[in-house]
Amino acid sequence: MTENHHKLAIVVPTIGRYEELRRMLRSAAAQTRLPDEVIIAGEGEGNEQVAREFPELHAKFINLPGSSICDARNAGMEAARPDADLIGFFDDDIVLEPQCFEALLRFWDSGTPDLGGLGCNLMNGAPMFARRLKGLPVVSRLGLYDTAPGAVLRSGFHTMMPGLDRDLYVRWLPSWAVVYSRKVLEEFRFDEWFESYSYLEDLDLSYRVSRKYRLAMVAGARFYHYPSRLGRPDPYLFGKKEVLNRLYFVSKHPELSRPLCCLALTIRAAMSLFLGLAHRDASYFQRVAGNVAGFLFTGGKQWTRMREKTTTATLGSGSRS
Repeated sequence: MTENHHKLAIVVPTIGRYEELRRMLRSAAAQTRLPDEVIIAGEGEGNEQVAREFPELHAKFINLPGSSICDARNAGMEAARPDADLIGFFDDDIVLEPQCFEALLRFWDSGTPDLGGLGCNLMNGAPMFARRLKGLPVVSRLGLYDTAPGAVLRSGFHTMMPGLDRDLYVRWLPSWAVVYSRKVLEEFRFDEWFESYSYLEDLDLSYRVSRKYRLAMVAGARFYHYPSRLGRPDPYLFGKKEVLNRLYFVSKHPELSRPLCCLALTIRAAMSLFLGLAHRDASYFQRVAGNVAGFLFTGGKQWTRMREKTTTATLGSGSRS
């Protein structure tokens, strides 16, 4: 088992997904370098019992009824042991390869002083949707999308990065398996404007962090994602969040373009409509209906009031030279 000078606490948000949580903790307990603490944050009467099954993880449970993923992650971060200089966030429906934590900490030890966060390498990600369309030069020139992994475009859209064969510095990190330094999380928090399912909360946090600190994906820190059916929004709600959360993210950064974001969202909605027709799948039509509702909502006064609730204390600021 590898030893180093870091103290690693990991936060696992969950919502009554006991079998998924047990499987994830089993993979954490099989690591060549164990975490120093595990905080299970969320709701579910059986979570505490699951935590007791893994004494080697020093796991504890924080009960947060009705909390969003952002609430749970922020609360877990605050509950971490005081000497933990690294804090990770890991979803309950993932499985880690045994050397995942060791690879992360090895990279951290060799990194630069301005390193702020590291992401793990997803090994079973889905193929890129509409790969040929997204790879067109005109799409990249307009800032709508790009084939470069780990990028954030002027449209506010981000590019995925599964199955990497090398370490890679990036502009954002997915929060299903990620580690940040504690000093970064004392300056930046998950924006609790992203409620319930919290779609794009990881893009929002990591992009803000990337303006001041470096972020990297570690190829050797491999894991697998097995999406649970529990706790997922219906297609209509997801379609609405798809628009609201993306436009909210873009509105926070003047270097990003709302018109390009609206164009990219419209193209994405058209793709969903095409898929619904091609596969005769009503869920795509529900998603498009949610997209339309999202666009209509962003033109109203309630949208303005919701945005004004965000405080500078929650967001953090700063840019990297």
